[in-house]
Formats: sequence, structure tokens, C-alpha cells
Amino acid sequence: MKWLRGRSFATALCCASVILGLSAAAFAGDSAHWKQAIEPRDWRFPRDHGAHPGYRTEWWYFTGNLTDGKGNRYGYELTFFREGIRHNRPGADGVWSLYDLYLAHFAITDVSRRRFIADDRVSRTGPGLAGARTDRLHVWLRDWSAAEAVGVPLVLRAKNDVAGLSLDLVPLEPPVIHGEKGISRKGEKPGQASYYVSCPDLETKGLLKTPEEPTGVEVRGVSWFDHEFGSNQLNPDQEGWDWFGLHLSDGRALMLYFLRRTDGSAEPASSGTIIDPSGHYRHLPLSHIRIEVLDRWRSPGSGATYPSRWRIIVPAEGLELVVQPLLEDQELLTPDTTGVTYWEGAVEGKGLSGNRKVTCEGYVELTGYAGKLGGLF
Repeated sequence: MKWLRGRSFATALCCASVILGLSAAAFAGDSAHWKQAIEPRDWRFPRDHGAHPGYRTEWWYFTGNLTDGKGNRYGYELTFFREGIRHNRPGADGVWSLYDLYLAHFAITDVSRRRFIADDRVSRTGPGLAGARTDRLHVWLRDWSAAEAVGVPLVLRAKNDVAGLSLDLVPLEPPVIHGEKGISRKGEKPGQASYYVSCPDLETKGLLKTPEEPTGVEVRGVSWFDHEFGSNQLNPDQEGWDWFGLHLSDGRALMLYFLRRTDGSAEPASSGTIIDPSGHYRHLPLSHIRIEVLDRWRSPGSGATYPSRWRIIVPAEGLELVVQPLLEDQELLTPDTTGVTYWEGAVEGKGLSGNRKVTCEGYVELTGYAGKLGGLF
């Protein structure tokens, strides 16, 4: 296993964790201006795939499982984060005013070579440095981007000096709104929630570049797009979360979101969503879900110990799956940017769905195992 980082972008414009810490003190009086995820939202697409600058924290997450013409398997991640430093007042102080900080992570899992390639970036907004449109999906950090336009596929672009991706994504189902009545709760306090929408079934094709394939290898597969925004942080007794996004071979999809408390229990607001092949979906409260950790892995990079194999049971849906990583070492070490080290990687599994045998593939994200969450989270 090998973790590679692109040297050409290794020097960040600033340390995000420091800036975010300073912003909390410097702009504390501005906090009352941020909107809260309290009432059900009147969703409108493609507008709501764009940015929502009235909310403090927002992210766009793309993950996918791909194969090339020889049957080699790959995973990829391209994620963008927007953190509001001050309440957005467009044009008040000029183009260099510090209102938003943008961060991005990019990773490729090369299963056959047992290699994990990752990179990250951070930038303030400014003339062309980073930003996001509000009328449709177009978010960028320098030459990394995710963009869509009417009548054409959603396009992802990212590269460094050792790897890259250029992918076209086409949604096969309407967007899925997570949470009870469209509110994805993170705790019991008013506003301790987010608006959370996914496009879990995106037909994907394009090119992946690796050190052995500098001109790119053609790949196809399926991607998952998550978009979430809100303004409240985790409670002090919440140390992290485990997120699962799984595609099942019978056409169903499953999202699970577990917030972990410092005492080892699950936050009662944790939940999930089951999505039928038709695109219809149902909210899953925590009481309907059970997860058992079957194995663990210790990172040689951070020293953190992560779950590495799970049994997932949703009795009401006839679901029982055993899921494991395609590669154990898919940890993102990002001390110079977000200040957060976390694990996010491609997984596979098998089991029962509707009491019939199925296989599955997807992505899992594990945060808070390598220290306290800070910065964006």
C-alpha cells in the first residue's frame, strides 16, 4: 500500500484550521446572521445543486466505483467544502474580502496495484481562485471543478503531478432528500441539522490517470453525489461519524449516517435512507438499523484504529450485508489544510436484500478516529 501526494500543490495558501479558529473569534458577532436548517425546504433543481452562501458550512461530495476494459477496479473521491468566515455580503468590500474559505480533496484507489493516491487544496475566494455558483452546480478550486449545464453531463475535473480524473456523470434517478421531513438532524438542539440531498445513481465514464497510465485509462461505473449545507456544529460529546453509501446489485441503494458520542453510543438523531430501483426512498430512523464492527485496522500513518469490516442489518427492509474495504489504507492525511485526518474509501460486500442474495459496492467515510474533529466539521 502506498499513499502519494502531489508535490505541486503541497504548499497550501494558508492553514485552514488556523483560519477557521481565528474566524470563530474574530467574527463571533456575525454568527446570528447564518441561516439554520429548521423548516422543510422547497427544493428546486438545478438551482439547489449550487451554493447556499446564507449557510455557514456546505460540501459537495463525489465518490464512485469504476472499472477499465481489463476488469481492473478503481475508486475515486472528489470533494469540495465551503466554510463561511463572515456572513456573505456580496460586493461590500471588494473581490479579495474574506467571506468564504474553500477546501478540496481528491483521491484515487487503484485496487489492482493496491495503491491509494490522494491530494488536497485550500484557498480563499478571490479573482478566479475558488468559488461556487448559486444558480446551478459549478464549484471550483483553481483547476479542480465539478460543473453541470442544461443538456450535458455533470463534469468532474481534477489532477496533480501523479494522477488525475476527467469524468462525465449522468443521473439515472431524481435527487433523494434525506432526513425526516427533509431535515437531516445531527442533534436535538434547534437548528442542529442540515439540508442533505443526494444523486446516488450516476452513470459514469471518462479517464483516470495514474503514474503507470499518464495518458489515462478509460473507465466506466457508477458514482454517488452528496450535497449538504447547514450552520450548526457538532455537540461537544460527538466525536465523529461513520457514513455509508452503497449500491446493491438488485438496484437498491442505501445511505447510513451514524454520529458517534464520546461515551461510545450512537447519537439518537443518526439515520439512513433506503432507495428503491424506481427512485422512491424511505427514511430509516436509528431504531431500524443495526451495525456490527467485525474487524479493525490500525493506520501506519496516523496511528488511528478504524473499523474495517461491518455487518449491516435493516430488518424491516430484509437487508443484511457484510461490507469490507477494497483496500485497507484509504486514509486521507490532511494536516496542512482541513486539519482533519479521516478515512474514506471504496468498499464491497455481499448478503441479502429482500431476503435474496446480492452483492454491493460503494464508499464509506470514517471521521473522528484520528483525533477530535475541528475546522469544517
